[in-house]
Amino acid sequence: MIGGGFGLWELLIIMVIVLIIFGANKLPEIGGGLGRAIKNFKRATTEPDEIDVTPREEVSKETTDKTDSAS
Repeated sequence: MIGGGFGLWELLIIMVIVLIIFGANKLPEIGGGLGRAIKNFKRATTEPDEIDVTPREEVSKETTDKTDSAS
């Protein structure tokens, strides 16, 4: 096919090759895994980044307490 893309016959040949390689029992598992991967990717790109809300004062107190006790 001129101009790029796949025609009907090319897609059918690819599907037959995939069916021969993986078998009919494995195809639903592969499709389900691919669908979950796409869904998780879309969710990860649309969710806002998580913000760390740990107070900085507690962290600095712990480090100063450790240095004081080590002295």
